[in-house]
Amino acid sequence: MKILITGGTGLIGKQLVNALHKENHSIWVLTRGNAKTLDERLCYVHWDGVTNEGWGALLSTMDVVINLAGEPLTRWPWTKNQKKIFAESRVLAGGALSKSIQETTHRPKFLLQVSGINHYGIFGESATEYTPPGTDYLACLTQDWENSTSIVETLGVRRCVTRLAVVLDRKGGLFPLMALPIRLFFGGPDGSGEQIVPWIHIEDVIGAISFLIYDENARGPYNLVAPEIITNADFNKNIAREFKRPYWFRIPAFLLKLILGEMSVLILGGRGAYPERLVRAGYKFKFTTLQAAVKDLQKKND
Repeated sequence: MKILITGGTGLIGKQLVNALHKENHSIWVLTRGNAKTLDERLCYVHWDGVTNEGWGALLSTMDVVINLAGEPLTRWPWTKNQKKIFAESRVLAGGALSKSIQETTHRPKFLLQVSGINHYGIFGESATEYTPPGTDYLACLTQDWENSTSIVETLGVRRCVTRLAVVLDRKGGLFPLMALPIRLFFGGPDGSGEQIVPWIHIEDVIGAISFLIYDENARGPYNLVAPEIITNADFNKNIAREFKRPYWFRIPAFLLKLILGEMSVLILGGRGAYPERLVRAGYKFKFTTLQAAVKDLQKKND
């Protein structure tokens, strides 16, 4: 297949590009960096994240579009300007893709739109894909993100929306930030420790995306979250055990709020979520428990 990917140089994008490249797909990555061709099946094309100048014609040859574009929420601090960047990097990129798909005469068969598990809000009972969206800042941000490409469904393009939980990867994302106090021997619950941490191993992110690409019946929202429901206290306790660090120091909520500001909601907030539609579709998770996931990450870090 011929696949166009935005956000292909980020945490998920790099590993997804590698995985799809190994499967002998032809891949074009839209990047704000320099254009370059690595081989006959992997090409990086420059774009501004806003318009389709210089790459719009490519869409008429694509089978699949994967939209991972979006400024990472780990950018600190969350100033008014940073929030604007969060929004524009998501909505404008999605808008550019939608506009290009509308204008092309030969449209891709499938578009995968990434989103966040915070779509459901950060408080409440465990959510499934049928749970109504939340009303807080992060929930509204994900709704705008998802809506940026929703119009392609009216054009006959199959579309899936993947709502990502905290991605466990040793090199990037929120996980290294959450594990830092533990590595520094200050392991313990964050705040009350009762908040739920929805998580997923990076290998299951790549596996689930590939699964949805090939499943022609897949469409609509899918929670990319491990089936295990775990509290922040147990989450940190598992990490401390695997890293062979003490678990004894509770980090007060007020201290996290003082240091991180509004961004502290990523650690102090959280509700459970279940991948109901993904499981029902037949996807088999490689990592179903946090203990197994962290053990794998620690093994790769040694």
